[in-house]
Amino acid sequence: MKLRILSIAAAVAALSLGACSQKTEQDDKIKALEDKIAQLEAKGSSITPVNAQTSQNADPATLGAFQFEEMEYDFGTIKEGEVIERLFNFTNNGEAPLVISNITASCGCTSPDWTKTPVNPGETGFVKVVFNSTAKSGAQAPTVTIQANTNPTVTRLRLRGNVTPKAGGPAPVGPVKR
Repeated sequence: MKLRILSIAAAVAALSLGACSQKTEQDDKIKALEDKIAQLEAKGSSITPVNAQTSQNADPATLGAFQFEEMEYDFGTIKEGEVIERLFNFTNNGEAPLVISNITASCGCTSPDWTKTPVNPGETGFVKVVFNSTAKSGAQAPTVTIQANTNPTVTRLRLRGNVTPKAGGPAPVGPVKR
């Protein structure tokens, strides 16, 4: 921010050198900018942007907490067109019922399903991820992003592996090791 203000001040100063008739007006503007810079420097890092939102720490009694058995699954090498399905089980280790509000997939080749009802503390739930390798080849790493009443509010699960193209199909896109 300081550099931006300094660069603006330098630009104004450079413009003021070319026009003598406007010199006093521009000198006043430069002086005002220099005063503003001095005020900002005096305040240090305690400056709060005008568009900043206030936040409060969440009460742990209102949060669930995921405890997944695994958060990544390596499906190895499969042939193009195969469908991989993985069930990610979790336990709610939080103090409140865990509610999954939404899950999104990283691409159209991946579809999620999940426990739609609140999962009480100590109980288990699931997130099922289905990956369709049709028209996919090479290294794949589809993810699902979970939004829930947890801290942090976003959790990601990942599948990874390689898809070998069908015979006669297009070669994998990207660098190829030989």
